[in-house]
Amino acid sequence: MTSREIVLAALDHRETGRIPVDFGSTSVTGIHVRAVENLRNYYGLERKPVKVTEPFQMLGEIDDDLAEIIGTDVIGLSSRKNMFGIPQDEGWKEFRTFWGQVVLLPEKFNTRFDNDGSLLIYPEGDTSVPPCAKMPEAGYFFNAIPRQEPIDDNNLNIEDNLEEFGFLTEEDIEWWKKQFDLARRSSKAVVANFGGTAIGDIALVPGLNLKHPRGIRDVTEWYISTVARQNYLHEVFERQTDIALQNLSKLNESGGDAVDVVFLCGTDFGTQTSTFCSGEVFDTLYAPYYRKMNDWIHGNTRWKIFKHSCGAVEPFIGKFIDCGFDILNPVQINAAGMNPVQLKKKYGKHIVFWGGGVDTQKVLAFGTPDDVRKQVTENCRIFGKGGGFVFNTVHNIQANVPVENIVAMIETLKEINM
Repeated sequence: MTSREIVLAALDHRETGRIPVDFGSTSVTGIHVRAVENLRNYYGLERKPVKVTEPFQMLGEIDDDLAEIIGTDVIGLSSRKNMFGIPQDEGWKEFRTFWGQVVLLPEKFNTRFDNDGSLLIYPEGDTSVPPCAKMPEAGYFFNAIPRQEPIDDNNLNIEDNLEEFGFLTEEDIEWWKKQFDLARRSSKAVVANFGGTAIGDIALVPGLNLKHPRGIRDVTEWYISTVARQNYLHEVFERQTDIALQNLSKLNESGGDAVDVVFLCGTDFGTQTSTFCSGEVFDTLYAPYYRKMNDWIHGNTRWKIFKHSCGAVEPFIGKFIDCGFDILNPVQINAAGMNPVQLKKKYGKHIVFWGGGVDTQKVLAFGTPDDVRKQVTENCRIFGKGGGFVFNTVHNIQANVPVENIVAMIETLKEINM
């Protein structure tokens, strides 16, 4: 069976004798650029600058030679512009990071240093406007800079919170057609990160790609709004959904048959110990718009729908299923109520677990290789039974994870899949 056939079988809740693996297809299943370089060095691959595929979190590209070694079965397609609104089709340049690694970043990735030594990045690479994010000198990724203008509740304009959710241009469509053509040449499953469909994703609220973001752009203010300004958010979500459906229709007509999975939403609904909001708020504020998009996708395409949410979301998994989501990621097994045995028993026939293969907070980062091997083996046994499981870690692999632990995970997967 090809990688794609193995993934599709897992998505259809069928066992094949092999657990499919994903490293790098999305912004929530990736590997930090430093860890990618460590892996390349460990396996004796060509020494060259690693391309940064997602600069906000500094995730690295998994080239074909490394993908072959680590056994990934999935590739990802992404928009022409990254999180900062910087084009990824206008050339790449070398850049030396704080930790001394030389990486490749888009040509228009323009930076300056702040007074405290932090690295500042600008929307669309335009240094004439205020910076949108900064990386501390001792850091390994960027943090958003709040650029919230004063809020006048009597004059809120929904257009302000829709600026980044526009209709696809001809240039966008041509980009995606090229991506679809590349996908058809691969024997791997394809995840499309189209963008524009993430209702209330807090990572997108600050408008990192906007030069002068307006509306509700502060993280705290946004969470307050989910209670205090629900009518406003309903208007924003309704318009966003209508725009998204028109864009999805165009994308499907332009070659969507090349896509197997669509990453619809990265909105987090869980903390380490609880859900972010009540079930009632989810049902009334979020679910109608998820359901509308998911119903269209299921009615017009063969795409499976990928929902990312960190945290203790067990009380919401049934709701995710009712909304039409096919896949849950990252399956944060170290959060309250997220016991693998119970999750698989209760929801395993109705949703695919994409992640949860190993705990990145403690075991992968701070355990021993034996700890990693033990947990990977056990979680593959639990989640892999009956299909419905794609192996990935609990969210992205971070910069300073010992390479010996990452290798232990990879080699254990190989043994399981022999």
